[in-house]
Amino acid sequence: MALALFADASAQDKEQPLWPNGTPGAKGDLPRDIPTLTPFLAPAGNNSGSAIVICPGGGYGGLASHEGATYAQFLQQHGINGFVLKYRLGSAGYRHPIMLGDAARALRTVRANAKQWKIDPDKIGIMGSSAGGHLASTLLTHFDAGNPQASDPIDRISSRPSLGVLCYPVITLGEFTHRGSKRNLLGDKPAAELVELLSNEKQVTGNTPPTFLWHTVQDKAVPVENSLQFATALRKAGVPFALHVYQKGRHGIGLADKPPFKNIHPWAKDLVFWLKAQGFIVE
Repeated sequence: MALALFADASAQDKEQPLWPNGTPGAKGDLPRDIPTLTPFLAPAGNNSGSAIVICPGGGYGGLASHEGATYAQFLQQHGINGFVLKYRLGSAGYRHPIMLGDAARALRTVRANAKQWKIDPDKIGIMGSSAGGHLASTLLTHFDAGNPQASDPIDRISSRPSLGVLCYPVITLGEFTHRGSKRNLLGDKPAAELVELLSNEKQVTGNTPPTFLWHTVQDKAVPVENSLQFATALRKAGVPFALHVYQKGRHGIGLADKPPFKNIHPWAKDLVFWLKAQGFIVE
C-alpha cells in the first residue's frame, strides 16, 4: 500500500510528511516537528530505476541545503531518483532514536512507493554528509526487516538500504567524534552503552550494505579517522566499499558547485563510477 500523498508526479520537488496521519514522538506541530521527504524524480526517459535517500548535514542542529537538494539534482542528472529527508534535530529538543526512526521511515516510504515511482525496491540507498553521514551510517548498521504485525503497512517493510554514500561523515562518538553532533544527538551526559551503540564503526557486520566514503585530510571539524575507521570495519567484515581520501579541502564542501555542475569536486565523479558498478546508474 503506497502513501496517497506520493501517488503521482505532482509531488515532484514538494515536501511530503513522512507520517501524514500524525508524527510519532512529535513535541509539537511546527515545521521542525514534522519530518518530511522531498522527491526529486529522474526524468522518465532517463530513470535508472534506482533511488537514494539523502540526509543533509548540520551537526544534528540544522540542515544544510547544499547537502540535500543540490545532491538530489546531481543524482537526477544521472538517472537516480533522489529523496531529501528533513529529519528532526537536537536543536528542537529531539534525541536518539528519533533521528534513526525518521531515516528508517524515509527508506521504507520510498520502498513502499517503488512501483509507482518506477524504482527497483532492491536499489534504494542512503546518503549523508557530516552529521547526516552519521545518520546514514546508523541506518546502515541498525536497520531492521520491518514489523510484519504493524498496522501501518509501511512499517512492515525493511529499512535496510541497498548501499550507502557517506560524505565526510561523523561515524564515531569516541575519540575522533564531532562533539556538537554527539551532544545534539544524545544530550550532555549519555550513557556509555549508548555511545558504544552509536559509534557505528563498532556496529558493522557482514550484512552491512556496500558503502562509498570520502573525506579530506584537512578536515578540521570531523577528522578523517571517522571514515578510516568505518572503512577498516567494512574491510574486516568483508563488505565491499570504496574509500577516497583527498589531501586538501575544508569540511562541508559538498559538490563545490551548483547546477549545471560543470566544476564539481572529483569525489562526485568517483561516486558516479562506483554507482555504475553497483548498477545504480545505467548507461
